[in-house]
Amino acid sequence: MRTEDTGGSGHDLRHHGDAEVRDDGAALVDLAVNVRADTPPPWLREEIAGSLSSLAAYPDGRAARAAVAARHGLPVERVLLTAGAAEAFVLLARALKVRRPVVVHPQFTEPEAALRDAGHTVDRVLLREEDGFRLDPAAVPQDADLVVIGNPTNPTSVLHPAGAIARLARPGRVLVVDEAFMDAVPGEREALAGRTDVPGLVVLRSLTKTWGLAGLRIGYVLAASEIVAELERAQPLWPVSTPALAAAGACVTPRALAEAGHAAHRIAADRAHLVAGLSDLASRGVRVVEPAQGPFVLVRMAGAAGVRRRLRDLGYAVRRGDTFPGLGEEWVRVAVRDRVTMSGFLAALSASLR
Repeated sequence: MRTEDTGGSGHDLRHHGDAEVRDDGAALVDLAVNVRADTPPPWLREEIAGSLSSLAAYPDGRAARAAVAARHGLPVERVLLTAGAAEAFVLLARALKVRRPVVVHPQFTEPEAALRDAGHTVDRVLLREEDGFRLDPAAVPQDADLVVIGNPTNPTSVLHPAGAIARLARPGRVLVVDEAFMDAVPGEREALAGRTDVPGLVVLRSLTKTWGLAGLRIGYVLAASEIVAELERAQPLWPVSTPALAAAGACVTPRALAEAGHAAHRIAADRAHLVAGLSDLASRGVRVVEPAQGPFVLVRMAGAAGVRRRLRDLGYAVRRGDTFPGLGEEWVRVAVRDRVTMSGFLAALSASLR
């Protein structure tokens, strides 16, 4: 693990998986975007469609906010609804007065991009492949007053122990934990959402991944009421649309939580199938980061750029890894899909290796 001054960065922090499936990639099997396939489910589409008759009125987020608060056992003052988790990163970067922000990489690059756009100098703590990309809390500088980490982490699929992350908290520090994929972990083990005993804790959740709502933009922040108030002052009026509010309320009902729980177990089984197939290619230079706990896996292989191109010719899009600080062009991220899709991908990957 090491700390790095970002300086000029050198990484395309604004490259995301959707770039792989635009334009000429639209017909490819999408293994680049981490949105659960076959979503949103019909009942959720109906709930969203039912909200369209209310579009003439300004959005009223009180009911959805209360529903999210109840889902996590928190008072509403500790919840802020946002236009996806990405908006929350922008609000944190603009609203909080911090001197030394640190981002733990490799991880989702929008937190650093938002901080840099807001004029901050950002330090990085780079987790190492030889350590399994696992967190050592002692590697984070003591004087960091804002620390950002994902759990489970995109793109490594590492699930850090909640206790290890909680050890990053201290008076005078804001600890931001991106739990966008936590509902894809069976039992949401290692979650910090709902905790009120960790000083400075800010947990971000997204409803776009599990429920297929990337085009609707809905997520939320869980934090102390004073932090929520600061972020809310930085938001524009009516930041979350009426259909997105309807989705938020629907996705935290007992029925939805049970469905998400079943999906998490299904993803785990499909991921195990994918990891086993990738492990069978180890003699050909393929290495997968284990144990993977998210709805995606991180894979290392020689000549990955060429492999990606050949996979596209065979009909599959995967996410390049070299835009993540701490990774190079030998890395790719692969979203977990059903076993039939994964088997087809593994056959295409085998044909693409040279």
